[in-house]
Amino acid sequence: MSAYEGLWTTVRVEVEDEIGWVFFNRPEKRNAMSPTLNREMRDVLETLEQDASVKVLVLTGAGESWTAGMDLKEYFREVDQAPEIFQEKIRREASLWQWKLLRMYSKPTIAMVNGWCFGGGFSPLVACDLAIASESAVFGLSEINWGIPPGNLVSKALADTVGQRKALEYIMTGETFTGRQAAEMGLVNKAVPLGQLREETVALARKLAAKNPVVLRAAKHGFKRCRELTWEQSEDYLYAKLDQSQLRDPEHGREKGLKQFLDEKSIKPGLESYRRQG
Repeated sequence: MSAYEGLWTTVRVEVEDEIGWVFFNRPEKRNAMSPTLNREMRDVLETLEQDASVKVLVLTGAGESWTAGMDLKEYFREVDQAPEIFQEKIRREASLWQWKLLRMYSKPTIAMVNGWCFGGGFSPLVACDLAIASESAVFGLSEINWGIPPGNLVSKALADTVGQRKALEYIMTGETFTGRQAAEMGLVNKAVPLGQLREETVALARKLAAKNPVVLRAAKHGFKRCRELTWEQSEDYLYAKLDQSQLRDPEHGREKGLKQFLDEKSIKPGLESYRRQG
């Protein structure tokens, strides 16, 4: 039995071989994200962040969908009738985990897109560091069909990953595209047959889990922050992250790596990382 079994109602968590599997768990609703799911996802992310047995987090969906986006009934229609201050709270809770927590998470994250990914699902998809999709997965921004523009940070997510013409094509038409097309556009890293999806995701997760966690975190945070900074600001920030990683790294990875490469000649650049237990 998982230590997390039964803790949450709309999210399921399993931990296996250093991988924290986080499932949107509303398969009867195609895993549409409700206010309850948004609140639970914040707790899930903060809990697994402190779990030393979890080295990599994989976000996926129960059943045949990743997520159909925001629940039109629970997130929109019912909230529209609530006081304005409550609407602000609901929106804040959605953004908190989908972007602020997940985008700068302290551990590497992978989106494993097993099926439908619609609307608001694009925000956590892009917030994950890496993404692998089933070739048959279906992506779409159908908001235009419901009389609303893409909400939350969906447009920002697309602007950061997909070219302007393709992004606007799908935003303005509401047409769908496949996992293979998502890979071609750069929305996901790779698309594979559904039967190979978990295997490919596990292989990638194990590569990440084998890296020095302090340096890996500094590298991914540095990249994401410098995209928003000037060249001069990026230089200062990235050198600061370099110094910070050396200070915080209990493995002294830089010292070991240089020794193994320069003195021992035991590793070759681009082929392998330093031997962490060496």
